[in-house]
Amino acid sequence: MTTPAAVLLDMDGTLVDTEVLWWETADEIAAGLGHRLSEADAPEVVGRAVADTAAHLIEVTGGPAAALPGVAAELTASFFRKVDAGAPLRPGAAALLTALERSRVPFALVSASPRSVVDAVVAGSLAGACFAFTLSADDTVRTKPHPDPYMAAAARFGVPASACVAVEDSPDGTASAHAAGCAVLVVPSLLPVEPARGRTFARSLEEVDLGVLSDCLRRPEASGS
Repeated sequence: MTTPAAVLLDMDGTLVDTEVLWWETADEIAAGLGHRLSEADAPEVVGRAVADTAAHLIEVTGGPAAALPGVAAELTASFFRKVDAGAPLRPGAAALLTALERSRVPFALVSASPRSVVDAVVAGSLAGACFAFTLSADDTVRTKPHPDPYMAAAARFGVPASACVAVEDSPDGTASAHAAGCAVLVVPSLLPVEPARGRTFARSLEEVDLGVLSDCLRRPEASGS
């Protein structure tokens, strides 16, 4: 079995059920700007970084570009409050993290959320998880959907990205890991992810074990379950 050199795990929507909280946050801020989120807004909100969502809200409401820092700060603060109050784990997340630790496969958290949010979740819902390190949106010049976060994570482990398996739920996160050269296991949450070479699909983390992750490295073709 070809064991991954490292497993790189997304946070929101993958390990913890925070995508709904992020949508609620964005909807509340959008309402304050005179806009109600709809399905059409989803690609610019779900799985997106704070700055991307803030820019989208300003664009759809016709607000000034100068308002971007304030909207971004409001999104971050509101989301932090929701997450800090408690973010439930996704089904199968705890078992997968325990299995990786027992198998001595190194794993890290690679998130597009701000550092404050990542630290709150790691200290709360993910307390006890033995991440080698965590990467937030604040730790690379560009975050998802750019490849920078996953390239940085592989570099910190000192291994090629192609030897790593990334676990993602969103189109942007999948695009980021794919562009970095990782094998990608996709467990979709709120938005569908397009099949492509190098992407393996599972319905839930409850279906995922080390064997499934290892298979991702041996299946360059698109696959699913």
